[in-house]
Amino acid sequence: LTSVAAAAVAAQASSSTAEKSDKPDFAPLSAKDLKSKQNELRRIRVPPHRFSPLKADWLKIYSPIVEYLKLQIRMNPKTRMIEIRTCAETEDVGAIQKAADFVRAYCMGFTAEDSLALLRMEDLFLDTFEVKDVKTLNGDHLSRAIGRIAGKDGKTKFTIENTTKTRIVLADSKIHILGTYQNIKIARDAVSNLILGSPPGKVYSNLRTLASRMKERF
Repeated sequence: LTSVAAAAVAAQASSSTAEKSDKPDFAPLSAKDLKSKQNELRRIRVPPHRFSPLKADWLKIYSPIVEYLKLQIRMNPKTRMIEIRTCAETEDVGAIQKAADFVRAYCMGFTAEDSLALLRMEDLFLDTFEVKDVKTLNGDHLSRAIGRIAGKDGKTKFTIENTTKTRIVLADSKIHILGTYQNIKIARDAVSNLILGSPPGKVYSNLRTLASRMKERF
């Protein structure tokens, strides 16, 4: 019995080694190996109202994309589009998508400094919605809703931004929010309540409660 058992164990070991030898053994891939041989290209359209600020802040946008992400960028004045593409020096596979998000955030109306956070942090996102997505408003009702979101001298908007650690841009009836997923949800709920007609005082008290909970959590 012992000889039979030993033979069975030996046969099993030989079969397992044979299986191991049959499996291919690939060397780990580097970031350069993952890159496609063809250069990738992204085009971002610049709205007319952001063309003049873009000229003034061009160095703030150009420098991090070229120096940090190792990409090529140019402004095409005929088509009014920013063109970004990879090159031989590009190391990160996702660099071109980060750069496109950074430029898109600037074109939405965020400052160059706020948009730069998209390159430095991994968990930041952009969220865009319209006032009419929350409630169908027209004419003066729409104007009053936008006024409630902004507040006097932008006080309400600044309060929501500082409490939720986000950045908000009001572009006519569109609202753009930059921040982490959880903070965007809190800011969006606050803005939606203002659109639905909640007084700013009630929204402030809700934000204070949320801010105290967030402090206790951390």
